[in-house]
Amino acid sequence: MRQFLLLVLLVVLGSCTDESAPPVIDLEERTIAQIHDAYRSGLYTAEQLTQSYIDRIEAFDQPTGLNAMVLMNPSAIEEARLLDQEYRESGVMRPLHGIPLIVKDNYNTIGLQTAAGSVSLKGFEPDMDAYQVRKLKEAGVVILGKSNMAEWAFSPRHTESSIAGTTRNPYNLEHVPAGSSGGTGAGVAANFGTIGLGTDTGNSIRGPSSHNALVGFRSTLGLTSREGIVPLYLRNDVGGPMCRTVEDATRVLEVIAGYDPADPVTQNSEGKVPEGYQQFLDANGLSGARIGVLRVLTEDIHPEIDSLLSRAIGDMESLGADVVDPFVVPDFQALSEDQWCPEFPKDIANYLAEYVKWDSLKTVDDIIAYGGFSEFVGSGLDYFAEQVGQPQSKECLGPFTDQRRIAFREAIESAMDAAGVDAVIYPSWNYPPSLLDDFMEGYKGDNSQIIAPHTGQPAFTVPMGYSSGNLPAGLQILGRMFDEPVLIRVAYAYEQGTSHRKPPVLALE
Repeated sequence: MRQFLLLVLLVVLGSCTDESAPPVIDLEERTIAQIHDAYRSGLYTAEQLTQSYIDRIEAFDQPTGLNAMVLMNPSAIEEARLLDQEYRESGVMRPLHGIPLIVKDNYNTIGLQTAAGSVSLKGFEPDMDAYQVRKLKEAGVVILGKSNMAEWAFSPRHTESSIAGTTRNPYNLEHVPAGSSGGTGAGVAANFGTIGLGTDTGNSIRGPSSHNALVGFRSTLGLTSREGIVPLYLRNDVGGPMCRTVEDATRVLEVIAGYDPADPVTQNSEGKVPEGYQQFLDANGLSGARIGVLRVLTEDIHPEIDSLLSRAIGDMESLGADVVDPFVVPDFQALSEDQWCPEFPKDIANYLAEYVKWDSLKTVDDIIAYGGFSEFVGSGLDYFAEQVGQPQSKECLGPFTDQRRIAFREAIESAMDAAGVDAVIYPSWNYPPSLLDDFMEGYKGDNSQIIAPHTGQPAFTVPMGYSSGNLPAGLQILGRMFDEPVLIRVAYAYEQGTSHRKPPVLALE
């Protein structure tokens, strides 16, 4: 009789169990590979994962004041559900199947407002995806939403927009996440999505990645298409991954790299894109590598960042690298000067004419007339308006045709050849992230602006530790044109050998 009653009790308890209850998913530091393993094992679905990220964003983004996201994708759950159905029926996963993606607010995305941080573009929803967005969708991503950015990508210092306000650094909310891709940086760092997209005109992938303990790839200018991205200076612009691991960033690069007829500069990539980049993920990739330390960029450096750099050099040596310190580029200072061209007025007018097509918004003057921007952005717009119609005192061409850019690049690559180095390293920033209210005076040590935007060379940043106040710092790795395989190998080996990345702790008041 006792056994019978026990059996009845078990049946009753079992009937009360909600077998449809969603699983509790640990979102902390989930990688693409881990998520795909979970899908294969049936641990959870893309729909459940997407909902978990949405719930986390709702719980922490605005309540903590982080303010990483501009808007969410109302179709995200349905898109994930369709991907789940596809996998059930086919048993085949796409390269990024069901991987939740955060997209910077300057990538054209069908059905989602694309405003580049400006209220003047409020309500603009493109009818075509940017090339990189399209390729990532084809690979199976689920777009969670759009991230905040420095308005018009003007600021490497901080991330503030008239469309969404100010984004904070998740590691220390009193500090900046850098700019202009600070929303993507803060969001991916805070585990609001698995992977993210940023853009980099001078700093804006690598700066926020450095400030948020992320991996940021600025690939060779010409390896990936900029079609459908709101430009700052198209001659310098690159779009690419901002992720928590080198492997995840590499998986994203595999999808977006290659020739796009809509962006002529990518023709230079033909014949230079390998059959996949994951093959270069080698934990022993520093063994026998020769690494140069570009000391000309560390003459003014915060003592804590200097200490982190010294440790990084020691770590690379212990992982098998031969370090050349200092690595010297003859005439570096002279070659690096006078490389910028203020081309925003022309580039934004072309973008507005091709994609937005509003009679009320065609020029920089129209943007100024609309108003609503900060004093910082206003001063930038005024500067650009003054440039309209002014004669150019120098050529302002692409990385493969501008003689000043070519000379700078050739000097660096010739010095690399002479020293026999595979890659060059330096801090992504020589100083820790500034305080939010000190982003003007506190903007110090941004090394990302100096080389890669002008030479076109690839430059990656990976976490190299933290300074006081739990503030992340990044190590930048520069390579020869289209030498992404070498940079992936070096960055991955350093990452795997040091494991500096750790998630921020977000607390509700």
